[in-house]
Amino acid sequence: MKMENQLGFPSRFDEYDEKRREGFIKVKELKDRGENICGIFCTYTPIELIYGAGAIPFSLCGTSNESTRLAERDLPKNLCPLIKSSYGFAISDQCPYFYFADLIVGETTCDGKKKMYEHMGKMKDTYVISLPQKQGTEDDYNYLKNELIRFKEYLEEKFQCEITDEILREEIEKANETRQVYREFFELGKLHPSPLSGYESNIVTEAASFTFDRTSSNEEIREKTKELYDYWENKLQYDEERKKRPRIMITGCPTVGVRNKVLKNIEDLGADIVVFESCNGVREKMELVDPKKTPMDAITEKYLGISCSVMSPNPKREIIIEELVEEYQVDAVIEVVLQACHTFAIEAHGIEQLVQKRLGKPYMYLETDYSENDAGQIRTRIEAFIEMLQL
Repeated sequence: MKMENQLGFPSRFDEYDEKRREGFIKVKELKDRGENICGIFCTYTPIELIYGAGAIPFSLCGTSNESTRLAERDLPKNLCPLIKSSYGFAISDQCPYFYFADLIVGETTCDGKKKMYEHMGKMKDTYVISLPQKQGTEDDYNYLKNELIRFKEYLEEKFQCEITDEILREEIEKANETRQVYREFFELGKLHPSPLSGYESNIVTEAASFTFDRTSSNEEIREKTKELYDYWENKLQYDEERKKRPRIMITGCPTVGVRNKVLKNIEDLGADIVVFESCNGVREKMELVDPKKTPMDAITEKYLGISCSVMSPNPKREIIIEELVEEYQVDAVIEVVLQACHTFAIEAHGIEQLVQKRLGKPYMYLETDYSENDAGQIRTRIEAFIEMLQL
């Protein structure tokens, strides 16, 4: 058995700072040999089309407070920290991924991002995918399908290629395989007690974005899944003290930028994060692209079905949260909302009603940014919440 960290889990996660550095070197090597690179920001971005064009997508979402201060020269201070951080990296040349990108692919998930993409378009070739406002009608489906067809045609012209149905079927199969690998990894949280630290799973998923070889990345996740399951089977399932820790669901905004301030505190203070209903977790991974349907129809259906708060109304998110609470034996839900993310902030009221009144579970709302200004207050609130769960 490998060395364990302070939570008692097998520890192989200290390698990921190096993964980031390796990623910087790798992206330059890819450019030197003529590969096309696309920077993306959101799970609504159809990666099957990008791979189908022979390009490589990678995430440009910013998670550093340092770059938010740089962005405030052009952007308002009371803007979402993810947007400010992403833009700050772009204007400062601190991010090799942005520097080497041939194309930036955005999406109309929020007004702040839309306006940020206007600024980015002055620095890099930028394509913005227009999303429908809702999901439930044939018009919404046709709107997105036509938009994705336009994006496909743009990629073909940009990279001088033809994205055939045969190519898309191959890419659908590969993307589905990756989704399935992550689903199995996340589902370790269903075990009681969970062998998968939410803090560390957050590190793993971020680190995977620095690996450009999907085959090797999938294999690494499979190995981690097996390692953690073996640890649970051989040791952790018999740990009665671990079983007493409250089981927490994290819902809401991406949490990489607040990982230490929120996730680490939750687990250091005595609870286990067993599932993320967020972009960092199961939200995009729950449904695969249907390989039996025509590729563009299947891709449209899959991406239209993502249960993000940008869709209005968004009843699917409540259905999914209810399912996850049962499947992962969740004791309480903590909603993390980044400052100025209005859609999640407004939707939080309905989620609170769902969790407390219909599911009978404790709920806590945390609104924060990437700074450390509220770190003490956040820790105090988390500590009081977990103490209440342990009574």
